[in-house]
Amino acid sequence: VYACDIAYCTNQAVAFDYLRDRVTMGYRRGRLYRSIDGLRSGETQVGQLLLRGLCFGIVDEADSVLIDEARTPLKLSGAAANQVDRRVLRQALQFADQIENYGNSYVIDNTRRIELTEKGKAYLAQLAEGRDRPWTSPRRRELMIKQALSAKHLFIRDRQYLVRDGKIQIIDENTGRVMPERSWEMGLHQMIEAKEQVEITDPAESLARITYQRFFRRYLRLGAMTGTAQEVAGELWSVYRLPVVKIPSNKPSRRRSLPTRMHRTADEKWQDVVAHAKVMQDKHRAVLIGTRSVESSEKLSELLTRAGLDHQVLNARQDRREAEIVAQAGQPGRITVATNMAGRGTDINLAPEVTDAGGLHVIATERNEARRIDRQLFGRCARQGDPGSVEAILSWEDEIMDACALRPILGLARKINWQTQFTYWTGLALTWAAQRSMERSHARTRKDLLTQDQRLEDVFAISGLME
Repeated sequence: VYACDIAYCTNQAVAFDYLRDRVTMGYRRGRLYRSIDGLRSGETQVGQLLLRGLCFGIVDEADSVLIDEARTPLKLSGAAANQVDRRVLRQALQFADQIENYGNSYVIDNTRRIELTEKGKAYLAQLAEGRDRPWTSPRRRELMIKQALSAKHLFIRDRQYLVRDGKIQIIDENTGRVMPERSWEMGLHQMIEAKEQVEITDPAESLARITYQRFFRRYLRLGAMTGTAQEVAGELWSVYRLPVVKIPSNKPSRRRSLPTRMHRTADEKWQDVVAHAKVMQDKHRAVLIGTRSVESSEKLSELLTRAGLDHQVLNARQDRREAEIVAQAGQPGRITVATNMAGRGTDINLAPEVTDAGGLHVIATERNEARRIDRQLFGRCARQGDPGSVEAILSWEDEIMDACALRPILGLARKINWQTQFTYWTGLALTWAAQRSMERSHARTRKDLLTQDQRLEDVFAISGLME
């Protein structure tokens, strides 16, 4: 593929192929080493490499690749020498249940990390008495329990992962797509497998590592495009030296934004979503309803079925039918429930009857962790001069509310008479605050990762190795 003048590939594919080349070259990466190897064997390592160099790259959906996916480094893994102990995983999950029932034993911070309290550490030490390794080591047992608690409370089936064909498959929350070849590290993946009682895979050993920040900065020439770069323009310049240039739309936008609706409970929200979908269907308009997880999309599908509304569901389970579902999404009266799979880069062609009726109507049922992702969903309608409309139907029980330490305020709000303008505007303000909090948290994560990357580069500079 890379022998062609132009190669079209995914960001993950080209980055992992780059890492494979680094592993192939090993320690002998310099031009002098390659020349000496060629004199010895009559051929150089160049013929064994996949890439011809990082010369010119154009990144589509740049904010997704360069920003959202840049929070996690890419690691090329191989089989580890140590085998996983299934018995220890089961013990860790049992201890996690006991610690949870003990009360006030752990906390979940705003960055979705679990930390044991002193009370929890002391109780864990009691549970570990008289047991073999790894329970004899305070550091290892605390790590095991934190991973077990994370598997139980932070990584939820049909949100962060699917169980398909007896395997755990990670869902990319930004795109809604399955990443079948990816796995969590430090035993977390095996802990989730033990929780779901599927076959436990052996842990992998990291062979090479690189971040997207460092990888894309190695291109001699780099360009990118996206429809939602304004919010992260500063980061694109500071990290990649990419200035953001705004290009006006080809045709004037005919998108209408309806007022946001805020509900006290999630049940009230879902009923309102169903009611609005029915109104639009009766007008022969196409409807796209965006959800954040497989779980939410399937729950809404059940409610639509009970209401007698014909619809299609597009999530990580139906990824093989994506093209078929998207092709039908612009038909009159068609209701499509989708995760973020339909929120970026999806072009829904409208039937003439739908265009005459007002175009595609988009309903957002939750705020995403970044405003850019919300705007990607809204951008599915009113494309290329077509008419369209968008609205958000939210609730105080949405997942993003819990990400901003808002539980005391939320508890108070549920006791207040909901039919007031004050509680309505408070709900909108807190939703905005929670979203901004998540954006800042992710930005700090990317900055910390870049700082750590630069520190590792300085440490290993003397060896000539980094990946």
